[in-house]
Amino acid sequence: MFNKRTLLQSSLALTVAAALSVPAFAQDKSSIKIGVTGGPHAQIMEQVKKVAEKRGLAIQIVEFGDYVQPNAALAAGDLDANSYQHRPYLDAQVKDRGYKISWVADTVNFPIGIYSKKIKKLDELPQGARLGIPNDPTNGGRVLLLLQSLGLIKLKDGAGLKATPLDVTSNPKKLRFVELDAAQLPRSLDDVDASAINTNFAISAGLNPKTDSIAMESAQNPYVNILVVREADKGRPWVGKLIEAYHSEEVKKFIDSQFKGSVLPAF
Repeated sequence: MFNKRTLLQSSLALTVAAALSVPAFAQDKSSIKIGVTGGPHAQIMEQVKKVAEKRGLAIQIVEFGDYVQPNAALAAGDLDANSYQHRPYLDAQVKDRGYKISWVADTVNFPIGIYSKKIKKLDELPQGARLGIPNDPTNGGRVLLLLQSLGLIKLKDGAGLKATPLDVTSNPKKLRFVELDAAQLPRSLDDVDASAINTNFAISAGLNPKTDSIAMESAQNPYVNILVVREADKGRPWVGKLIEAYHSEEVKKFIDSQFKGSVLPAF
């Protein structure tokens, strides 16, 4: 027969066991930090923040000036999520740096454009023209594939998404590739004949992709931008709330009205 002390101990043990059996993701967050790059990603996230607040999720937005730090900060636990990169870039970072971070949702598509202060049409590029391209492997390869689709160069078979200038097998105009950090490319326009600039950095520099570019990547491409979290957080309820907020009709309408086709919803 149990005495009161035995019953109390048994009850306490059951309570502790029940608490330990609750999945970690049930202890959800009500406030998160999200890393973005300045420009469209930051502007869109401000709208996501408003929608998320209605769903009980507070968002603190942290802006970065390059493509490297947001993933490092996420992997280190300084952020809960980031929203600035496409899938090929994430895959390359995970492979090269061993980050335990993962895609959870598609966001928007930024067709990359070629801009110039010296020419009005792409076929006006002179022999030996200096062409600025991003120096990270995925965006640099992306630009080379764009140049190939425009008939300016040919790449060796199998070069794929990570093509580099070393993979160029035909270059009739003898283009000279100037590899720079993606964020610096808008500033290069005074020093080169043309530059391929990611749309988020183009818009931040006051360029209109629809009217200022002399060539533009097709919207049908593998470079859709994504939301990324740590692998351990993928099943947490706050991630679902974040995705719902981003994929809301309010955010889609903002993207359509604010960017007028230069940034495309991918949801």
